[in-house]
Amino acid sequence: MILHAESALLPEGWASDVRIVIEDGRIASVNHGHAPEGLAYGCLVPAPVNLHSHTFQRAMAGMTEARTAGQDSFWTWRALMYRFLQRLSPEDVQAIAAQAMVEMAESGFSAVCEFHYLHHPVGGGTYADPAEMSARIAAAAGETGLGLTHLPVIYEQGGVDGRALAGGQLRFGSSPEVYAAILEGARAALSVLPDAGLGVAPHSLRAVSRATLDKVAGMVPGGPVHIHIAEQVAEVTEVQAAWGARPVDWALANLPLDARWCMIHATQMTSSETAALARTGAVAGLCPITEANLGDGIFDGPGWMAADGAFGVGTDSNVRISLAEELRLLEYSQRLNHKARAVMADARSTGRFLWERALKGGAQAAGRTSGRIEVGQWADLVALDTGDLRLEGVQGDQLLDAFLFAGRDGLVTDLWSAGRHIVREGRHIARDAVEARFRATMRRLREAL
Repeated sequence: MILHAESALLPEGWASDVRIVIEDGRIASVNHGHAPEGLAYGCLVPAPVNLHSHTFQRAMAGMTEARTAGQDSFWTWRALMYRFLQRLSPEDVQAIAAQAMVEMAESGFSAVCEFHYLHHPVGGGTYADPAEMSARIAAAAGETGLGLTHLPVIYEQGGVDGRALAGGQLRFGSSPEVYAAILEGARAALSVLPDAGLGVAPHSLRAVSRATLDKVAGMVPGGPVHIHIAEQVAEVTEVQAAWGARPVDWALANLPLDARWCMIHATQMTSSETAALARTGAVAGLCPITEANLGDGIFDGPGWMAADGAFGVGTDSNVRISLAEELRLLEYSQRLNHKARAVMADARSTGRFLWERALKGGAQAAGRTSGRIEVGQWADLVALDTGDLRLEGVQGDQLLDAFLFAGRDGLVTDLWSAGRHIVREGRHIARDAVEARFRATMRRLREAL
C-alpha cells in the first residue's frame, strides 16, 4: 500500500509531499518531495493509542447522570455500574466492545489498552472457558481491526482490609489459579491478532492483596503493567489508614515501578509524589473526560512535566469517545486550575506537544511499536480533513491546534491500524453491522433495567 500526504508529521518535524509505503502492517519506507502516488491525503499524522478503557461501560453512557440522595460521587456511580453489569452476557460484551472500538477508530485512536475486569458470570464462579470474556474482547478487536493490548485484571478483595467481594464485584474476582487460567486463555485468544499484546493489571491497591502485588510484575514477563492509583480522596484515606502511607508513596516504596508500568488517573498526589513517580519512567494514564464526569480531580500537569514524566490519554468509562476532546480537556482543566494558558506545552504549540506526548506515552503503555511515521513502526496513521472550514488555511503545528481546540467530530477522514484501513471517508468500514447489533443489544438491556 502506498500513501501520499501533502503534509505529514515525521519524527524530525513537518514535511511536504510525503510518500509512505506500508508492507505487512508496518511502515516500509518514508520519503518526501514526491509527486502524488497511491492514496492521496492532505494531512497524515501518527495515530495515538487509547491507553485505558473499560469497553462494557460504553453501554452506560448517559444513564448515570440523575442525582441520588446526598452528594453524588464516584462511589454512587460505581454502585449503579454494579447493578448494570448484572445484565451483561458474553454476547453483550462483544457487541458493546465492538461499538466502542468503532467509535475509538473514528475519533483517531489506532489501538486500545483494554483494562478488562468483567471475567465471570453473574454471581461469581467461572465460564466453561475461564477466559470467555477476554476472548470476546479479542473477537471485537478482530472484527473492527483496532489494535489491542489486552490487560486482564486481577481483582481479589473488596477493600484494603481484605474484606470479601460482594454483589457486582463477584463478576470480577479471581483466585490465583483462576487468574492464571484467564491469562492463558487470553493469550490463546490474542494469538490470531497479528499486532495484539498482553499485559497484566492489578485493579488497584484496595482490590489486590499485598502478596499478589509482590508478584504482579512477573506474571507477564516484559509485558505492560497497569494499575488504578490515587483516583479518589477516599481511596487515599483508606490506604493510608491501613498501610501507613498514601497510595503513590506506598507504590514507590514497594512496587518495582519502571517504564512497563502505567499509573491510571493519579489525580490525588502531593508535589513530591508527582516528581518521584514521574522519575520512575512509568506512564501517567490520564482520562480527563471520565475524571471530570466522576469528579475525580485534576492531575498535576506542571509538576509532572517539570520531572519530564510520560503521559497518554484514555477513554476509561467511554461516556464520550473523543481523542480530540480528551486532549482538549486535559489542557483546559490545567488552564482552569492554574489560571493560565498553554500549560501543557513547551516550545512547540500546545496541540503538537499534547499530540506527540500522547503518541509516545500511549505506545509505551501499550508495549506497541507505534507513534512515529518511521520505518519499522506499525502503520498507525490518521488523516485529517484539511478541506474542512475549521482547518482552512492552517498548516504545520496549527493543524493540530485547530483540530484539538477548534475542531468538531468528523475531522478524522481515514485511519489505519497496523496498516489496516479501517476508517474511510469518516466512517468505520464495519460500522453498519456493528451498530445494528449494538442497537439491538441496548434495546434489550434497557427493557430489562
